[in-house]
Amino acid sequence: MKIRGMASLIGGAAFLCLFNGAYAEDAKATRAADEVGLTDPQLLGKRIFEDARLSEPMGMSCMSCHAPEHAFQGNNGSRIPAVALGSRPDQFGTRKTPTIMYKSYSPAFGFYKDIDDGKETLEAKGGQFWDGRAKDLTEQVSGPLTNPLEMNNPSTDAVVAKVKDADYANLMKAVYGEAVFDDPKGAFDKIAGAVTAYEETQRFAPFSSKFDDWLRGKAQLSAQEMRGYKLFIDPNKGNCTACHAGDPKSKDPNDWIFTDFTYVTLGAPRNAAIPANADPKFKDLGLCAQPGLADRLPKEIPIDSLCGMFKVPTLRNIAVTGPYFHNGVITSLREAVTIYATRDTDPAHWYPRQGAGVNKYDDLTDAAKANVDIKEVPYDRKPGQNPRLNYEEIDALVAFLNSLTDKGMTK
Repeated sequence: MKIRGMASLIGGAAFLCLFNGAYAEDAKATRAADEVGLTDPQLLGKRIFEDARLSEPMGMSCMSCHAPEHAFQGNNGSRIPAVALGSRPDQFGTRKTPTIMYKSYSPAFGFYKDIDDGKETLEAKGGQFWDGRAKDLTEQVSGPLTNPLEMNNPSTDAVVAKVKDADYANLMKAVYGEAVFDDPKGAFDKIAGAVTAYEETQRFAPFSSKFDDWLRGKAQLSAQEMRGYKLFIDPNKGNCTACHAGDPKSKDPNDWIFTDFTYVTLGAPRNAAIPANADPKFKDLGLCAQPGLADRLPKEIPIDSLCGMFKVPTLRNIAVTGPYFHNGVITSLREAVTIYATRDTDPAHWYPRQGAGVNKYDDLTDAAKANVDIKEVPYDRKPGQNPRLNYEEIDALVAFLNSLTDKGMTK
């Protein structure tokens, strides 16, 4: 009544502001317990993120593959643990769903200068997805929504139409204006922006693990965890910080995201359980197959040198986000650590036989196999040599990695 009374006395623009304010107040009054403290754009992003009506057919939401209790990772109840089930019962992804946690720390995708062995080089870094095809979190939103193997919407306009009919459409208007749906392209950009705002909240980067408490001086690592930590940062043993970056001199959790956001060719074994892999000619080559990359590639970088590369994931919550690697081929965390140490000392354990030998790096083309990192510790071993890590040391590393699990997360 107060708003209607004032409407006869004030201009339309001021009335719209008050009307939008009413929407916002209504949203605040109906918030769930886990929505208290969110701004209106963040709340809108959460409602979109959780809306199972935004798939075709409906029934699948962003949260179906990014469950909060599982470190915002999952597979929508897929019978194939490595890849998510889409909105249709016969559709499966081709890669493991990554966690969204700590993703806001990733820079935009690009080629950045780095010093390698005293020489300045350019290396791919940042972006979203395993191949960096989305430059940032906002661009990432449209991928699953319109992917036929995932949420299967025919277009972003179709997503906008569904949001326009949703029970939170008024909140969308409150945040972005009464006419927000008049321009479908602009509306989708705002939908993506709202989801990004939600994914940039503290719940996606709580820094609440035992390791974080240890950094702050509020907890003690066990003897085994401490041994694992020392192996993790030792350049002659685990050498893990070479890719899963952290600053041993810093006690600030923000300096320990456990990824440098670069891309590496590890040569993970092929996962026969992925339906796309039933075709022996299908090879997921990662970064070099990123759409449009050839047109943007610096001239000094041959595109073939990027084949087989996938983005280095954060190790935060790694104990609850298996299976592992881009194709989910490794089921246990201990095995995931072990392959780093024994991939090249005992290749027969990981790869199939081929004639009298072993078909190493069997998920890559012959040309891409040349890109596999065999120089850095702990990969710098050959068959018959002792690996850089023995089994007790692997156990210690696993114990340390378990300390990176944020409070409230489960497998």
